[in-house]
Amino acid sequence: MRAIKPRSRGLESENVVTIDTDSAPRILFYGEDFLCEDLPIGTRVIYPNRPIAGLPNPRAAIRYALNHPEESDPLHALLYPGMKVTIALDDISLPLPPMVRPDIRETILDIVLEMLTDHGVDDIHIIIATSLHRRMADFEIRRMVGDKVFDAYAPDRLYNHDACDPDGMVTLGRTKHNEVVETNKRAADSDLVIYVNINLVPMDGGHKSVGVGLCGYESLKAHHTPKAIVESKSFMDPKHSALNHSVERIGRVCDEHMKVFHIETALNSRMFSGPMSFLMKNEDDFSEMDRMKFQAIKFALDRTPRALRREIFMRVPSPYELIAVHAGKTEPTHEKILAKCFEQYVVPVEGQADILITGIPYISPYNVNSKALNPLLVQVMALGYFFHMYRNKPLVKKGGVMIVTHPCSDAFDADHHPSYIEFFNRLLPETRDAYTLEKKYQDEFAYNPSYVEMYRRGNAYHGAHPFFMWYWGQAGREHLQDGGGKVIVVGSDNSTVPKLLGWERAKTLSEAIAMGRSHMGRSAQITMLHQPPILMTDVI
Repeated sequence: MRAIKPRSRGLESENVVTIDTDSAPRILFYGEDFLCEDLPIGTRVIYPNRPIAGLPNPRAAIRYALNHPEESDPLHALLYPGMKVTIALDDISLPLPPMVRPDIRETILDIVLEMLTDHGVDDIHIIIATSLHRRMADFEIRRMVGDKVFDAYAPDRLYNHDACDPDGMVTLGRTKHNEVVETNKRAADSDLVIYVNINLVPMDGGHKSVGVGLCGYESLKAHHTPKAIVESKSFMDPKHSALNHSVERIGRVCDEHMKVFHIETALNSRMFSGPMSFLMKNEDDFSEMDRMKFQAIKFALDRTPRALRREIFMRVPSPYELIAVHAGKTEPTHEKILAKCFEQYVVPVEGQADILITGIPYISPYNVNSKALNPLLVQVMALGYFFHMYRNKPLVKKGGVMIVTHPCSDAFDADHHPSYIEFFNRLLPETRDAYTLEKKYQDEFAYNPSYVEMYRRGNAYHGAHPFFMWYWGQAGREHLQDGGGKVIVVGSDNSTVPKLLGWERAKTLSEAIAMGRSHMGRSAQITMLHQPPILMTDVI
């Protein structure tokens, strides 16, 4: 007997199933490992949509987009000999995990650079639009742009954006809301800026590409605030996101001062293949071979040191496929890509949950090739990303319970996240109040000379970055913990991290569910968000 769809008014899709007596256990990510757990009868499990079929000829689709752009002349018509062109690219924070080679950015670069050469353009710089993220290492850039481009342009004409370079940034003005608009000087001085984007989630792309990717701290702190997060009715729903509204205001000022040609792409959700392809399926549909693969991987992971497990996971690329590419003016280009993103990710769901369960995987946008998913990033995955993966209203009720699975190890990558260590060990013991942290300490970290130097010369995230990560979870905290509910973490290997985060602990998922029912009542509606791959719920 299989898990069955709930009887409903026909609004929910086949991706929403209800656990019955003979259903298979469900797989949840637990950091660099998996849990396989039986869920109570009546639990609703929400699965991602199936991957949309990739475009049959990506290179032809890219060329078509460049020649038939949205509200713009074709790219070739914008080019002339002797002009100054800057190409900006999204950084390593997406897609997750990194895609199989060639990365779609390499394919687009090959086509665009050939077009520039054909039109006599030789003053070309390629900038990785890192914003306040860490500098990408040479091996990471090479993998992303390809050997040919890397060897021809690095390091003088292919490099990371530096938001703290006093000679490399320029202020363009302020928005009507008095938000500072600063950007990369090379881009601002160019005759044309070409931005190459990947929309992994709906908050990516559009005005965020230039307005955030090439900005500095004073510009970013206008909208990376606890207030903006709380006032966003999901920051994954751009039309109802205060954060996105600020980004749009800043981006429009950038467009007034710079000629920007956007190339935006959407990928499907084909995150796993080969030995891990079973993760793309409903567990009730597993073949005998799928079950054997899972047991073999689980057996191996249980006997592998955590550091090696991370290496294994990080080195397994995802076979994403291009499902849409559009180019041209910022807003109409982005609207078309957003529509495709929502088509891939959104699952209709009837009603909110009292108790929401989700696994936390080993990777986030901010720890690619890092030594750990540190506690602040576990927090941002739970209360930032997964909590916000909705439109209309949150999947879990206000004052409800969220159960996450992760070891929550007190481990940080000192090279990538040095300011996180001080934030976690010095500031959180004093206060978890995001508004106090913003007012009292954010600028101190942002302008700390040591953190500035590690950001500029090393591979560290900007000193203010841990503050933004804490704010990212503010709406989830206010909705759950401050609303009378709670967050429970299953399998934490220590008590310090959950305590500092304000979370409760449970040894097993069954214990966590019992704790949740004790808080919400025996008849509490339980929902499991079965990701990755990525999904969004449209809660009705």
